[in-house]
Amino acid sequence: MLAYALRRIAGLIPTLFVLVSLSFFIIRLAPGGPFDEEQALPTAVRNNLEAAYGLDRPLISQYGRYLAGVVQGDLGPSFRYKDFRVTELIASGLPLSLTIGLAAAALAFLIGVPLGAWAAWRANSWLDHSVMGVAMLAVVLPGFVVGPLLALVFGIYWPLFRVAGYEPGQLSFLVLPVITLALPVAAYVSRLMRNSTQDVLRANFIRTARAKGLSSRAVFLRHALKPALIPVVSYLGPAIAFVITGSLVVESVFGLPGSGRFLVQGAINRDYPLVMGMILVYGVVTLVCNLIADLVYGWLDPRVRLT
Repeated sequence: MLAYALRRIAGLIPTLFVLVSLSFFIIRLAPGGPFDEEQALPTAVRNNLEAAYGLDRPLISQYGRYLAGVVQGDLGPSFRYKDFRVTELIASGLPLSLTIGLAAAALAFLIGVPLGAWAAWRANSWLDHSVMGVAMLAVVLPGFVVGPLLALVFGIYWPLFRVAGYEPGQLSFLVLPVITLALPVAAYVSRLMRNSTQDVLRANFIRTARAKGLSSRAVFLRHALKPALIPVVSYLGPAIAFVITGSLVVESVFGLPGSGRFLVQGAINRDYPLVMGMILVYGVVTLVCNLIADLVYGWLDPRVRLT
């Protein structure tokens, strides 16, 4: 297991290098520049700004300088947020985004796995059809529809939770955003768990366990549950990355000061270091989540570690 984990960790470095390199050159292909405004700057002022931020150097020189900074943990200064480093801006909003995303992922799996297993246990019953119908509805409804609807119901008609802004330590501000993010993931997990459980319950080793006289509950808990979780675990990495990086809409709907706003504002303002910093952070989060999913997958299915 240790050798398998080390191989997976070693594979993250070249992947991250490719991500940073492609993002660096692609973002500079977009039309416009960081100092393009409605009122054109004087040539001398523009040249001084470009020289101050190193934009007057050849592109390959800028690339090498940026990589050197990344290795040292320095993502550079922001072009638009004066007197702020990119690391400072990201650090101001990332903890909240991670809190919302991880809480939503945990809630999604705590809801989706039992519902999917229960639906498979009662396959083709009214309960199965009801759970899958609600899951399909939750999958197709986007967050910018579910969020305002939850805010209207539980923030206006029944004022149980806060619907805008954020105060540190006040969980009431986070309940509705977490539920909004968790619903589509929980719905997809429940459908995935149902189909996987049904396939496992039809396997030969399950028939053997039943032939030995084990009860249905014992067969399910001891023999069917662990292999049925394998496809769900495979979805674990992308799901966590989705709720963390996809919290931008939810943060906008509920007025949360997360890090998602920096990605949008950075792209609009052509703030290259800020956009690159957000891409790097989201890339690291995605890769780490996939790594965790691979390790759990290897624990559930030892055959994966031997391939």
